[in-house]
Amino acid sequence: MENEIIKLLKREGKLSDEAFDELKSVGLNSFSDIIKEVGKEPTEYIKVEDIQEDLNTDFIGKNIYIYKEVMSTNTVAKFLSANNVENGTVIISEKQSDAKGRLGRSWQSPLGGIWLSIIINPNVDHSKIPMITLATGVSVAKTLEKLGIENPEIKWPNDVMINGKKVCGILTEAIATFNTIENVIIGVGIDANIDINSLPEELQEGTTTLSRELGNEVSESEVIKIFLEEFEKVGGEFIAGGYENILKEWRKRSYSIGKIVEVKKPFSKSYDGYVLGISREGSLVVEKIDGTIEKVISGECIIKN
Repeated sequence: MENEIIKLLKREGKLSDEAFDELKSVGLNSFSDIIKEVGKEPTEYIKVEDIQEDLNTDFIGKNIYIYKEVMSTNTVAKFLSANNVENGTVIISEKQSDAKGRLGRSWQSPLGGIWLSIIINPNVDHSKIPMITLATGVSVAKTLEKLGIENPEIKWPNDVMINGKKVCGILTEAIATFNTIENVIIGVGIDANIDINSLPEELQEGTTTLSRELGNEVSESEVIKIFLEEFEKVGGEFIAGGYENILKEWRKRSYSIGKIVEVKKPFSKSYDGYVLGISREGSLVVEKIDGTIEKVISGECIIKN
């Protein structure tokens, strides 16, 4: 995280060699106000005023920082979450240079995409964190439906699909002290208007964009506004304990249920199984080849043809 913040300060011309020496002695947090100032400077493609105009939320997106380029919005969000920002603060970057998805995978983030992170303090137990990822997936799917995309689907645990191709990834990270969750960082990447041909060849076939599916470019700012509104609605249900309705909405849009998958879990041998559904805790329920039932709490499920 420190390297990311230092690079951001240097890129924006906010950190001289003398200031770098000072940084070593006073600590990185002393520069949090500068990071916030950079996030309030004018940007070229995504405008805070376009997002916040008529934004119908109570707390999500009332405070927004937008950057021209960062390595990862989640990293900046984690830094700012420790330096007095409001619940519901949103970090946006017009592009990311070294973003990460689940399991440490690289996430391609060129101009034309929507790359953002939301800082929330949900005041919940660790066991409910997977449900936040599911709720975010539902929020993205509802956003796509409002844009006119028919039947977006959610692939467990963190991808949103259109016609079998990935359009969005979600990365949820909890900031915890001992057994207390201080904040949750929810990273969302949506392929809005990016040029698929600019992606690595191995990603092109399984990726789609909003502009390709709709037949025209979309306004990134407008999509962000709709998503923040949908996120607060679904998030409100989560905070109120409305897990059953979130699960119902997720199941209705599931890309995983009813498919044969290869389950890969950390430090375990992979196996094939049939996806029966999703549990009340947000785990994937899989019937293994030998007929035993297993709940997959974390890991990866690869759809098999």
